[in-house]
Amino acid sequence: MDKTQLVQTLEKVREVNPLVHNITNVVVTNFTANGLLALGASPVMAYAKEEVADMAKIAGALVLNIGTLSQEEIEAMIIAGKSANEHGVPIVFDPVGAGATQYRTETSRRIVQELNISVLRGNAAEVANVIGEDWTIKGVDAGEGSGNIVDLAQLAANKLQTTVVITGKDDVITDGETTYVVHNGHPILTKVTGTGCLLSSIIGAFTAVEKNLVLATVSALATYGVTAEIAAKQTAEKGPGSFQIELLNQLMKISSKEIQSYADVEKL
Repeated sequence: MDKTQLVQTLEKVREVNPLVHNITNVVVTNFTANGLLALGASPVMAYAKEEVADMAKIAGALVLNIGTLSQEEIEAMIIAGKSANEHGVPIVFDPVGAGATQYRTETSRRIVQELNISVLRGNAAEVANVIGEDWTIKGVDAGEGSGNIVDLAQLAANKLQTTVVITGKDDVITDGETTYVVHNGHPILTKVTGTGCLLSSIIGAFTAVEKNLVLATVSALATYGVTAEIAAKQTAEKGPGSFQIELLNQLMKISSKEIQSYADVEKL
């Protein structure tokens, strides 16, 4: 993938300023909204069943995140998702903690069954549990586990007929036919809660302006990964609190030149 395409997609996000409708978890709401604003998108957090269908249909993308799920929120997600599907609005689904409890796993599977998901974004354990593959998970965070992550991503993409992103030390993006690995990012991302959730919403912003979902998703991952690397370097001696703030700063400042210089994308 030509780095020029990555740059053009980021520039499109900033030009269009897409509305991203987030039904996300209480832990990350503020950070997610600020991250999207810094990038150049326009966040909205609407949860009430009475309005989510109307909000989803006018959004550029809908992001569903089950980090702190409740029955009422799940119903709102289904309503919003059906409205998004009816109006051609892409849906990004983040199945936080799928596999940790039966409720989370069943909810994740219900969402992918009832809705047409554009992008599924999770760690290996979450994605595996969504499609019924055996993978160990502890709590809402999981290690790499055992197994081939590229094979898992391709299996999930083909099974769900969607674009799948498995994030970890390296990030795998595939639609089942075309597969990329993004090697950008930094370990300190795992020390700040909500960085993965923000990434899912940033993927939403990119899918709002680019119909080629693989291109949109690779562009989002590369942009976010390079941004994290720069923020980590700027705050190397300070720790995760400073990194979190600097990540927001760099999302606003990240330039086309930096993407061109530092994006590390491999096609398999």
